[in-house]
Amino acid sequence: MQTSVTFKNLDPSEHLKAYVSEKLNRFDKFLDNPAEAGVVLSVEKFRHIAEIKITGDRLSINGKEETNDMYSAIDMVLDKLEKQLKKTRQKSRERRTGSKTRVTDMIADEETVPPADETAKQVKVESVEYKPMDVEEALMQMDLDDNMFLVFTNAKTDQINVLYHRKDGHYGLIQPRS
Repeated sequence: MQTSVTFKNLDPSEHLKAYVSEKLNRFDKFLDNPAEAGVVLSVEKFRHIAEIKITGDRLSINGKEETNDMYSAIDMVLDKLEKQLKKTRQKSRERRTGSKTRVTDMIADEETVPPADETAKQVKVESVEYKPMDVEEALMQMDLDDNMFLVFTNAKTDQINVLYHRKDGHYGLIQPRS
C-alpha cells in the first residue's frame, strides 16, 4: 500500500512513519487492488490526533482518533478502519451473491433420461447454478433452504463442492481431489 504521512505541529519521525506503514500493510489482505493511504499525525496541546484516509478503486474510508499517546491513537484508528473495511467487504460480497437466485430457484431444467432396457433405472438430470462461498456460508444456506444438497464453488479452493444431508443427521461435503 502506498502511504503518505504528514506531520502537523509535530517533529517528523522516521520511526512513526515506519510504524504507520507497517501497520497499514496488514490491510493489503482485505484489498483486492492497490490502494493509497493518506495519514495525518498532529498534536494540539495534549491531544495526539491520527487521521487516516484509504482510497482505492470503488473504496474510500476515513478514520480519526485522538488520545494522549500518538501510538495508541494510530492503533485505535487502524482498528476502526479494519472494522470499516470488513463491513464494506461483507456488504459487497452480499450484493454479489444476493443478486443471484436462491438454490431452490436455480434448477434450470429437469429431464428424465429413459432407460435403455426395462431393467435399468431411470436417471433424473437437473441443471444447477452454483456460486462462490465458503463452507460455513454453505451450511447456513442449507439450513435456510432445507435442501437435500447444495452445489457451490468453494471460495478458498476455487473448486466445485457439494454439501449434503447425511442419514445420521450430520452433513457431508464432497470435494474433488487435486
